[in-house]
Parts: sequence; structure tokens; C-alpha cells
Amino acid sequence: MSAQQTPEQTPESDKEEGIQETFLTHLFELRDRLIKSVAALLVVFLGLVYWAPDIFHLFSKPLLDALPNGGRMIVTDVTGSFFVPMKVTMLVAFLGALPVIMYQLWAFIAPGLYKHERQLILPIVTSSYILFIAGMAFAYFLVFPTVFQFMAHYNAPLGADMATDIDKYLSFAMTTFLAFGLTFEVPVVVVVLVKLGMVRINKLKEIRPYIIVGAFVIAAVVTPPDVLSQLLLAIPLCLLYELGILVARFYEPKLESQE
Repeated sequence: MSAQQTPEQTPESDKEEGIQETFLTHLFELRDRLIKSVAALLVVFLGLVYWAPDIFHLFSKPLLDALPNGGRMIVTDVTGSFFVPMKVTMLVAFLGALPVIMYQLWAFIAPGLYKHERQLILPIVTSSYILFIAGMAFAYFLVFPTVFQFMAHYNAPLGADMATDIDKYLSFAMTTFLAFGLTFEVPVVVVVLVKLGMVRINKLKEIRPYIIVGAFVIAAVVTPPDVLSQLLLAIPLCLLYELGILVARFYEPKLESQE
């Protein structure tokens, strides 16, 4: 009798075993992808760690150039002079290893995507990386010197010496890099929303006044409390929104009746 029940039970057990094997296969693949990503990060970091003081000096150059004669940065934490340059070096290593990390992520999710989705994701990931780096470069080469020069001249009449702790400078720089890096992703977000049919270009034009107001609100929240730095974030945000609209024209799905 058990021999008669076996054929009826085998398909269910085979199905459960197949699901379990598939799950374990994906889990093992994810583990391997994570190990490769971490290994790439460590390789780049170890290759740069010897130059950690030089990297931090380059990282802090916008502030050092804005300080008056005799001005310098300070360390208020016992271990700050060691760990802060290490953190900066790790950030640079992450940016350097990011293409490998993104490739590992792409290789993991690509088999589960349709062909048209794979064709869309690769340009999105590539452009997102380039735009994020561009946002950080914009902050480093334009925003930092402008803001620091303004603050240095503002402190002079007060008779206050501008001596910034390196840990606080790192926190400020990381926040600013993140804010401008994400700001430069606006064209990608606009194009994706239009491509997926979630919003039409005409609608994006209609909400333009709200976007402008929102840009200044975001700039007031994430930047230092001075008008100059807020303008340096809000204006590019508005311009990048317009750029996204222009690029999205080439990706907007066609409708049967479209003016």
C-alpha cells in the first residue's frame, strides 16, 4: 500500500525539495557575490591605506585653503587623528570599488529580469554612478571653497579663530557629499518615472513650481544655515529637474492620442 502512495507523494516532495534547492542556490550565490564585493573593497582600501594622511589632506584642502594665515584643523578626540583618515580612505576605496560592487549586484539580479528590464537597468546603474560622482565633485570643487571662504570672512569681524575639528569636518563633508550626490540623481529618477509610465512629461511641467519650492526647502534642511550654500544646492536641483524632463522626452511611451 505504501508503494501505491509513493507516486502520489513524490511530486509534492520533489516540488518542495526543488524550491528549497533553488532558495539555497540563490543564498549561496548571494553570499559569493557579497564576499567578492567585500574583497574588492578591501583590496582597494589596502592599496590606498599607506597614503591615508595624503588622502585626508586632499580631502580637507578646500577648508585648509580657506583658513586665514596660521589657521589649522584640530583634533579633540584621542584616536581622531588615526580613525578619521582611515574613514576617509575607506570612503575613497568604496567609490573605487563601487563598479565591482554594482557589477556583482547586477550579475545577481540579471537572471531574474526580462530582456527589456536588463536593457533599462544597465544604463540606469551606469548613469547613476557617474552622476553621483559628479555631484560629489561639484560639492568639492565649487560648494566647499565658496562656503568655507564665506564662513572664514564672516568669522574675521567677530575676532573668532576658525579651527575646525577633523571629525566634525568629516561629518559635514559626508552629509554634503550625500546631499549633492543624491541631488544629481534627479534626472535618472525623472527618466525612470517617465519610462515606466508612472508620470507624463506634461504633468512634470505642471508641478514645476512645487518642485522649485521643494528644492529650496530641501536645501534649507540639508545644507548649513547660510543662503549661499542653500542656493548652491537648490539651483542645481532645479536645473537637473529640467534636464531630466529634456532627456525623458526620448523615453516617454507613445500614446494613441498625445498632443
